[in-house]
Amino acid sequence: MPTIGITQCRKIEDYRQSVLHVRGEARILDPSMTVDDALAGVDGLLLTGGEDVGPALYHEEPHAQLGEVDDARDAFEIALIARARTRGLPILAICRGVQILNVACGGSLVQDIPSEVAGAIEHRLAVPPHQSYDLAHEIWMEPDSLLARLMKERVPDSDVLQVNSRHHQAVKAIAENFKVSATAPDGVVEAIEDPSVRFCLGIQWHPENFWRTGEFRPLFEGFVDAASAR
Repeated sequence: MPTIGITQCRKIEDYRQSVLHVRGEARILDPSMTVDDALAGVDGLLLTGGEDVGPALYHEEPHAQLGEVDDARDAFEIALIARARTRGLPILAICRGVQILNVACGGSLVQDIPSEVAGAIEHRLAVPPHQSYDLAHEIWMEPDSLLARLMKERVPDSDVLQVNSRHHQAVKAIAENFKVSATAPDGVVEAIEDPSVRFCLGIQWHPENFWRTGEFRPLFEGFVDAASAR
């Protein structure tokens, strides 16, 4: 059974359950740990949601709508990503996770979608916790992407997915060697991946909220399978 390191966040249980339900062992990685201790015996890295990423990391001044940031968490996760990629660990990055992954690898972010993206649809739905699985909008997957291959089980005749949404930041300049896997109808990047490695996928929505019903189970299955194969 592969061990998946999951970065600490305020709503950790859905991530943990998503891993457990696809035969993975979950280990929570706290920023107080050293990177060596955090990744000792870990077979895959799951980057979770949370605060905004500090814009100084991609050489920008803070936007007026920038939310809470956690510099210590940013630094810890950037170090985790660097070490995980050096070791060839599979990476699945969710919401804030895709943002810190992109920044760690040299990309930048849209700091506030409503004020920076003309004609943006609603990406930050304020919903009660029990409605976190409500679908907000569709995304369009690139047909030849890892994301599309994983999700073909659920949408065999389409490149369109319905997703939930709770973010106001997004990937802007894509990190070198990465490619866009999916976009929203307004052009906002919804997924990126590194095709040069076995498994490195970042997605902007919250598939972990669906662990009970399984709509996005193939993402976690593919991730844990890659960790097991390693």
